[in-house]
Amino acid sequence: MNLSGNPAFVGRPCGSSIYQVTPEVVAFYGDALDDRHALHETFAPPLLYHSECYRFVAEWYLKNLFGNLHGQQDWELFSAIPVGSEVRTRSTIIERYSKRGRDYVVNETDVMDAQSGVLRVRGRTHQSFLPATTQPGEGFVVDQSTAEKKTPRPPFPTATGEDLAPVRKVIDDRRCWMFSGPGKNYHTDREQAAKLGFPTIVVQGMMTTCFISQVMQDHFGMGWLAGGKMSVKLTNVLWVDETVTAYAKVREERPEGTQLRVFCDVWVEKEDGSRVLIGDASAVR
Repeated sequence: MNLSGNPAFVGRPCGSSIYQVTPEVVAFYGDALDDRHALHETFAPPLLYHSECYRFVAEWYLKNLFGNLHGQQDWELFSAIPVGSEVRTRSTIIERYSKRGRDYVVNETDVMDAQSGVLRVRGRTHQSFLPATTQPGEGFVVDQSTAEKKTPRPPFPTATGEDLAPVRKVIDDRRCWMFSGPGKNYHTDREQAAKLGFPTIVVQGMMTTCFISQVMQDHFGMGWLAGGKMSVKLTNVLWVDETVTAYAKVREERPEGTQLRVFCDVWVEKEDGSRVLIGDASAVR
């Protein structure tokens, strides 16, 4: 049962919003993530509305928030978002499943042109929740020691092609606030993080997907903004005051109509070598 007291069932509509894609909004995103590109004078960053699904948590989150985590994120970029346009969003529950003792709810959020209805961006967010019987107690749900106990993953990346230019980011309080604020929550405030079972601010998982988007955008340009795809798993918790680098490595190329789709292994890595995100992304050229 979700926060609004109604069942979080597959097919449930969660909410909708309308936004003006102003130069100021685009500039704020660029300042928050240090992501500035010449294309952003004409087209918005494709993940500008990265956290739109979280505007409607009362409609799709499960009741027990203690220890909830973002497990997987998929993005499909169908067409570029013009600066100065108006967009409409639509959020829907599309799947529920259980895995490794956690309950998952998948929210699909579309970003469409408000006038024509043209689909711009689609995101699918897999959020995991502990069973309803789990209650706050001593210790933390996830901390450095529990992260170190994780079962080692298979070797990654397996791609052997070209390395795309990486981006390095320092995650400080200001960046967390600009990305996940302005309110106090476990992504912006240490006190709120402790209430949900975490030792300090948990960096929002969407942020690392934006870093991968920047790597792909820097290399492929419009081939990413209109045609990009990403499917990534969030494999470790990223804490405030840590530094990460986002990487992409070409795996293969395949014809796609009159274009060529380039598939990449992508990952985001802490300075100690641990990965907080791994998966794949592709763009056209």
